[in-house]
Amino acid sequence: MNTDRIDRLESVLGDAPWDDEDRSAEPPDPIDLVTEVSTMMSVFAAERFERVDAMHREALRELATFRGSSLEIIERSLRLELAAALQMTERAADRLLVTADGLVGRYPAMLASLHAGRTTERHAEVFVELVDTVEAVLRDQVVAVAVELAEAHPLGTFRRLLQKLVATVRAASLEERHREAVAARRVVIEPSEDGMAWLLVHLPAVEAQAVHARITGIAQILRAQDGEERTLDQIRADVVGDLLVDGVVEAHPGVARGIRATVAVTVPALALLSDELAAQSEPATVEGVGPIPIERARELCGTARTWTRILTHPERGTVLSVGRKKYKPPAALRDLVRWRAGRCMSPGCGLPASRCQIDHQTAWEDGGRAELSNLAPLCQGHHTVKHRGGWRVRQVEGGGGAIEWTSPLGRRYVVEPERRVPVFRAA
Repeated sequence: MNTDRIDRLESVLGDAPWDDEDRSAEPPDPIDLVTEVSTMMSVFAAERFERVDAMHREALRELATFRGSSLEIIERSLRLELAAALQMTERAADRLLVTADGLVGRYPAMLASLHAGRTTERHAEVFVELVDTVEAVLRDQVVAVAVELAEAHPLGTFRRLLQKLVATVRAASLEERHREAVAARRVVIEPSEDGMAWLLVHLPAVEAQAVHARITGIAQILRAQDGEERTLDQIRADVVGDLLVDGVVEAHPGVARGIRATVAVTVPALALLSDELAAQSEPATVEGVGPIPIERARELCGTARTWTRILTHPERGTVLSVGRKKYKPPAALRDLVRWRAGRCMSPGCGLPASRCQIDHQTAWEDGGRAELSNLAPLCQGHHTVKHRGGWRVRQVEGGGGAIEWTSPLGRRYVVEPERRVPVFRAA
């Protein structure tokens, strides 16, 4: 490593905890020691990406070495050599080459962030993977914001926010791309081992989300039956087979047969009125899926009762609180809490809010109220951690649903909701 890069590494890391020059500094805690090494790994990852890209470009210049082989053969040979040298799979080597090419050739701002230790190698891989899906003429609208997201959020949240950003930027062409994709829908069966097979269904994401929601709802009811020993995944698989082979399954309890899919569709109200207004609005989205064409959103908002229609415009009668009258929030308030959050409100968790429990940040037994400013969805695992893991959790005052988690070591992490509930004041 040359002198410039050593200086850069030292500037990123600052004084090491073992430096004798500043004995008055607060000694590092165990997390400080881990994050310091992680910062070094980010700096070295950036260095490796640069060297991999340089090697790649050098190999392509030396075409004579490959005796006139096609570009595909050259790339494959290079992947094999890189995989052998680094003791990784060729698939991992290919990902390394693709990421290096993107960071060095197209996204130097992200490479600089990695060099400075402000983000991680995995963030860089996701960045290249998703930003590369954006048409070249639109990428300038994405890159700077995407770098900021990478530096500010854990990997799962970053991926989700970047997917949303990419989808929003590409929304102008979503209608046409969706029509082409729908034309490619199909069902495929792939043999597996030990008498098993994969049944793969390629269909619109909205319907796929609804299918999964329904089979999960049925499976949860069956799992609660006395004597049931199957896992939730096993029951889901059995439910799919039962429904597709037999149709209505009389052996299922009546309450399970009545389960229907519910999917939350969020649509800017004005976008429903005209294409011109739709072009000026945020794209319509489906919880757990992302943006959908406005025509599809209009269709959903005008038909089945099983679609939860949430318009981003004030609607009278929204229940925001029931105070201390009852512990369990009414359905309308639970729906609003889940819609606002979008996901589990623990740091980095991506489980859809529809599959989470509603948590009182200030516990009911401690005087907590059943109101929007004290409720947030948490998955079962993080709900348990919140109550038994030594964390303190509160809603940030004036934060629009943002949750602050304070760790047992005293570190604070703020999780922002996916959406804001509009606040209206008199003129």
